[in-house]
Amino acid sequence: MSKRVIRSEADDTTRERILKAAMLRFSAHSYEETGLRDIAADAKVDMAYVHRCFGSKEKLFYEAVKATFQPERVFVGETRDLPSILAKDVLTDRGKDEIRSLDIAIRSLSSPDASRVLRELMMEDFVGPLMRKHDGVSEKRAAVIAALLGGVGVLRDVIGAAALQEEEGGELERIITNVIASLLDGEPDNDCTKSTSPSMRPSG
Repeated sequence: MSKRVIRSEADDTTRERILKAAMLRFSAHSYEETGLRDIAADAKVDMAYVHRCFGSKEKLFYEAVKATFQPERVFVGETRDLPSILAKDVLTDRGKDEIRSLDIAIRSLSSPDASRVLRELMMEDFVGPLMRKHDGVSEKRAAVIAALLGGVGVLRDVIGAAALQEEEGGELERIITNVIASLLDGEPDNDCTKSTSPSMRPSG
């Protein structure tokens, strides 16, 4: 859904260079296939420095996904515009130098460690902010919106479903906007409580 533009290496600090290398690795290989040694080699640093900066592969994976998502881009502006903003975001064409959180997630869904991080980030960077932005929307509805956008992203950009290959401003955008709006503004659920789930941020 979201994207991150990869800057030139000359602009990066060493930590940013490691993070960029991790984003590229995790977007091309699964969590299990990716090692800190590979990332260190790509970033041209000693593996001990990667450990000092990020602590573990799980924490580096967390930071790589978080860096691509950038929730502040979609949770700005007026609340009434949120359905349209989210619909436009999922239909935005991606350039060849852009990495999305979806690119990383689809590679590692079978990994229990990676899935735990992805669940945490979904709550932290999408469901939670959406609930705060649109007061009263339940965690369940916010999660359904996340599932809708993630599913559209996979079918459109990964599988290449023809029916979803439409530019911004067309019927597909209107459909997605209307579905999100109905989830946000429809009849209240029986369970409209805010999330009380404990943080699942990697420890250590």
